[in-house]
Amino acid sequence: MAYAVFVTGGKQYRVTEGDEIFIEKLEASEGKVVFDKVLAILDDKEPKIGDPYVKGATVTAGIVKTGKAKKIIVFKMHPKKGYRRKQGHRQPYTKIKIEKITQKAAKS
Repeated sequence: MAYAVFVTGGKQYRVTEGDEIFIEKLEASEGKVVFDKVLAILDDKEPKIGDPYVKGATVTAGIVKTGKAKKIIVFKMHPKKGYRRKQGHRQPYTKIKIEKITQKAAKS
């Protein structure tokens, strides 16, 4: 079973075909997305490690949904000074399903 490591939204993700993952929000809200910043493709035959990216490698995914994560509370306080700030935050995300990991054959 092959898996790939790619970069999006400043984070690295290790995926195989069929995985569903949450990533930082993308501009597209539906359809397909192609990630070309692939750091590595590892399979049973031969691992391919990029420098920094693997040439010709892509990860194709379909967008399942977009939304916001659960609310987290950001509370700042300076004791004995009367300073208290309470703020909520919901991080936007995109849920994708990995459809295909491809790499162009190297020309000899």
